Amino acid sequence: MKFVLLMIGKTNSESLQKLIDDYQNRLLHYLSFETVVIPELKNTKNLSTQEQKEKEADLIFKQIENQDDVILLDEKGKQFSSVAFAGFLEKKMHSSAKRMIFVIGGPFGFSQRIYDRANGMISMSPMTFSHQMIRLIFAEQLYRAMTIIRGESYHHE
Repeated sequence: MKFVLLMIGKTNSESLQKLIDDYQNRLLHYLSFETVVIPELKNTKNLSTQEQKEKEADLIFKQIENQDDVILLDEKGKQFSSVAFAGFLEKKMHSSAKRMIFVIGGPFGFSQRIYDRANGMISMSPMTFSHQMIRLIFAEQLYRAMTIIRGESYHHE
């Protein structure tokens, strides 16, 4: 199974991007993983929040296929401990889906069409983080989950 982190907008912080790249490289030891950046919308001053979410939805739909397992990273999603997240991923890895796509939306979240298409939602924390930070937190947690699944010493209980 291939894992994809799909996100709206590039990471603006060079130091954050270096950390994300580090975890992405570490993950390649365990699984097929890539990040896909959808460019931020331009000229949004005259668009309502809903119109922005709909335009972003169109761009997200271009990146996903019918058989993909799509998980939204969303504040309304289910929260996991690191060990429970590893268990969740391990079960998903035995499914018939060829790709598992985790999606970080734009600044206003997702349109209802994206919620309707999603196979699930995960909240990374009850706290609110910037979309930039969530990329790093997710990459680290995905790496942590892989080490838990393999019984390696990165995670301590």
